[in-house]
Amino acid sequence: MNLFTKRLILSLFLLVILGAGGTLGYYIISDGKASLTDCFYMTAITVTTIGYGEIIPLDQSPGGRIFTVILALFGVGSFTYIVTNLTALLIDRDVFLTYSKKRTLKMISKLHKHFIICGTGDIGLQIAKELKATDRPFVLIDKDIHKTNHLIDIKDFITLKGDATEDDILLSAGIEKARGIFAVTGDDNYNLVITFTARQLNPGIRIIAKVRDMMQSEKIKRAGADSVISPYMIGGLRIVSEMVRPAVVSFLDSMMRDKNANLRVEEINLTPVCKDKTLEEVDMYSREDILMLAIRKNGEIKFNPPKNTVLEGDEILILMVSPSGRNELNERFGLNT
Repeated sequence: MNLFTKRLILSLFLLVILGAGGTLGYYIISDGKASLTDCFYMTAITVTTIGYGEIIPLDQSPGGRIFTVILALFGVGSFTYIVTNLTALLIDRDVFLTYSKKRTLKMISKLHKHFIICGTGDIGLQIAKELKATDRPFVLIDKDIHKTNHLIDIKDFITLKGDATEDDILLSAGIEKARGIFAVTGDDNYNLVITFTARQLNPGIRIIAKVRDMMQSEKIKRAGADSVISPYMIGGLRIVSEMVRPAVVSFLDSMMRDKNANLRVEEINLTPVCKDKTLEEVDMYSREDILMLAIRKNGEIKFNPPKNTVLEGDEILILMVSPSGRNELNERFGLNT
């Protein structure tokens, strides 16, 4: 609650006090002869300075007239205070929203190879948490972005309020420079339109879409999605894993929850700078947070490769690594991802 809101509440509270105090005062002035309705009416026309006429005679009551003057002054002051604070509140809100939008667009303009998340439901927020945990830039888009405040603190996220099926919103989110986009709203048809729109705006972007109805998966792929994921299928696999391989699931969960290590299974695309060098020569074993798992080449995977493995410069390394370790490797190999 900001200062202007507090002042507005204080003003309304003063009005209530004036109403109650004025009603009681006129009741006493009339020696209890006037009804509470008449007393409240006298208070209202005095506080608002309408002045239709006195229904409680004050010509023989100097004290009553003094009371009326004081009540009128307090009433005018309270109304002026309310109008001033209400105007300031509205102006402050408009200025804040304009400044906030410009600030957001400026931050997005500096992003490159980032991700766009369309939809802030349970899936969208989990994606945002994972991208943040692994130090990857992203933009959240939703028609009502601030509805998620009770689910997750999004103040440190870059967010856009709008319809992700509209070209202008996706362009504002930097889709032309983005690495990937997640179409994960709760509506399959909406995700299909987001997929189609995103593919038209950036033919090279990677698109992952969520579906509830697996019958829609092929349609969304034809619209341009690189991969279509069903939360129900993933959930089913997780439930089975909990039953048949609980130790593995526990290990993976611990790995993701450990904020100190913060390890993830990642892939690194090698570049020609590694050609004719061994894994040991490209320094893949000097850090504890870089663990080699496999090398992928032409669709074939070689698990646990030895240190003397000679590289050709176009392989994909599959490894367990921390965000800082991944960033170091990307810089070492001249990658911008």
